[in-house]
Amino acid sequence: MSSVTVPRSAPLAPTSSDRVRQVVVVVGALLAMAGAALGSGAFGGQQVEDAAGGALSADATPLAPDTPAFRIWSVIYLGLLAYAVYQAFPRHAATPRLRATGWWVLASMVLNALWIGVVQQGWVVGSVVVIATLLAVLAVLLVRLVRTAPDSAAQAVVTDGTIGLYLGWVSVATLANIAATLVVLDVGGLGLGATAWSVVVLTLAAALAVAYAVFARTRPVLAVAIGLAMAWGLAWIAVGRTSGAPRDAVVAAAAAVASVVAIAAPVVTTLLARRSAR
Repeated sequence: MSSVTVPRSAPLAPTSSDRVRQVVVVVGALLAMAGAALGSGAFGGQQVEDAAGGALSADATPLAPDTPAFRIWSVIYLGLLAYAVYQAFPRHAATPRLRATGWWVLASMVLNALWIGVVQQGWVVGSVVVIATLLAVLAVLLVRLVRTAPDSAAQAVVTDGTIGLYLGWVSVATLANIAATLVVLDVGGLGLGATAWSVVVLTLAAALAVAYAVFARTRPVLAVAIGLAMAWGLAWIAVGRTSGAPRDAVVAAAAAVASVVAIAAPVVTTLLARRSAR
């Protein structure tokens, strides 16, 4: 029997809108990162933890991560810059995965810079609206990355790795932001008290980490990156409650358990997905 060779489909031709997207994403990334750096106090201005009367500082609430946790932003910003450069290569102009994510990544960077600006103005309630919108945008990116396979290992690292870290960290940061806002609004213990509510929120964070791991199980780089970032943030909540104010052994233990769940879940789900695919 003679074999039949199926020709590969021709690569998509870039359009003018593709070229516009490439340029705008690069320019927007540079402007958004410069704004974020300026607003974060990188050039001598007020740092975010000192803004809004310290509402988002490491000792503001039981769910606030310790200060070193925020170093993850350096990795995320580097990844976003790498994404902007990668998608700007001429040969990547018509790549379906980059077409599907480019504008959304830019929107996330703009929202991040906007969040810093809102916090610097002391609008803590407004910051919850912005970070919730940012989380929604990153959730859209999660869905789009799961639906399309990366063309190469490099693309997986630049897209899945970066967006995964971004989404995982913002998920934890959103919880901390909401907790800080409730303190600013002086809502009190709402019948349970700060410790009990913190444990409830940390349990929800662990459940969210598992949900991410299940949904992204076919994209190992994406799933593990989300888990790593969430585990990082949750672990620093545990550290903050054992080494700084407010000290709370119960919250520290719950955060530590949630951190383990966050990193273990994607390892388990991706391994099971790989095994079932064989």
